[in-house]
Amino acid sequence: MPDFTLGSGADVIHDIVGVGFGPSNLALALAADESPVPVSAVFLERQAEFGWHRGMLLDDATMQVSFMKDLVTLRNPASRYSFLCYLHSRGRLIDFINHKNLFPLRVEFHDYLEWAARQVGDVVRYGHEVVDVHPVYENGRAAYLNVIAQGPRTAIALRARNVVFATGLRPELPAGVQPSPRVWHSHDLLRQVDQWTGARRFVVVGAGQSAAEATAFLHERFPQAEVCSVFSRYGYSPADDSPFANRIFDPGAVDDFFAAPPQTKQLLLDYHRGTNYSVVDLDLINDLYRRMYQEKVLGRERLRMYNASRVTGAEDLGDRVRVGISSLITGEQSALDADVMICATGYRQADPSGLLGELAAHVDRDEHGRLVAGRDYRLATGAELGCGIYLQGGTEHTHGITSSLLSATAVRAGEILQSVLEHRDAPADPSPAELSALIRSVPAGAVEFATA
Repeated sequence: MPDFTLGSGADVIHDIVGVGFGPSNLALALAADESPVPVSAVFLERQAEFGWHRGMLLDDATMQVSFMKDLVTLRNPASRYSFLCYLHSRGRLIDFINHKNLFPLRVEFHDYLEWAARQVGDVVRYGHEVVDVHPVYENGRAAYLNVIAQGPRTAIALRARNVVFATGLRPELPAGVQPSPRVWHSHDLLRQVDQWTGARRFVVVGAGQSAAEATAFLHERFPQAEVCSVFSRYGYSPADDSPFANRIFDPGAVDDFFAAPPQTKQLLLDYHRGTNYSVVDLDLINDLYRRMYQEKVLGRERLRMYNASRVTGAEDLGDRVRVGISSLITGEQSALDADVMICATGYRQADPSGLLGELAAHVDRDEHGRLVAGRDYRLATGAELGCGIYLQGGTEHTHGITSSLLSATAVRAGEILQSVLEHRDAPADPSPAELSALIRSVPAGAVEFATA
């Protein structure tokens, strides 16, 4: 049994323990801070500091959502945590208004997120990765949960009436492709690119916004290098950001989607994929086409498009990577040697199932094995579970396309907080025997019970 100490907060049961501290749980922390009813909330984040897609914070990349869809405004337009308040604090409010633009630079929006995170920094434990969640039973019913997180030096255990998972997205590579020093995902672009100053050829895989941004960035950053873009579409498809299509991101659209029959849900997802998936801003598409055409005129083509094609594999040979490419039209197989292959091939939603432990036996799943969440994002569970498990992300099949998007973050956080408050009760403290069982379950390291 590892050494441990019981801290002064051993008897505290938090209303919320959040797993992950990206924009979604940051919005929840802000909602809890603004709640007229006191809320005890603590958030655990495995990163050493706040960060959101840092590897793609390109200098000229803009947001694809309006600044008014920030962390708070759609929930509370008078919030002191709005993007406008951030601009005022930076002395740029008038300049931004004169700019006449709804879409700020991505680096600026990230600075806003960091600014907001600092306002509630006292409720976050950075450098703590959640490794398990245990129910604590009273009279045969799980009254609350113990959340175990490994920190830099010790493991800690926090007690919670509700756990909110916002574990974000995981980079996804093409089928059969393994990461290597010369093969990596676009989320590492800025972290990796400086070491490739002598590169002569890059291959970028993907047809979405990140792929187009990476292609444009590399083409400009390395004027002596060839940049080859490989994608299965015939050409980049423009994002549908028209007003009527954008209504799929409205808060009311979540109500409609949740109430719709399964076949209608799938139709809506299929109809509106062009608002978010594998699409590119039209201005960027036009810019890339202009560059390619200009190079044809000048007789030096560095920007090459392998359209209607897919990558069949990538072999890191040490001094280069050999990329297998198959034409979807002719079936012709070819190999392309490059210095680096960057995969802008999207993300998959992180599945919290691995952290649920014995809780997994108590949560409901649909016929496809997916977790079932109510309209309030609270997982459907057996009656023996009196505590709440909430998801921020991973609910596209029940709540629609905004499941993990910024467009619904502020409203979603408010709805989760409201649900937590409606279900709030006061379970009894755990017995010494339950505490001992918890300590024995942690494999190594010291354990400390803490309040924040």
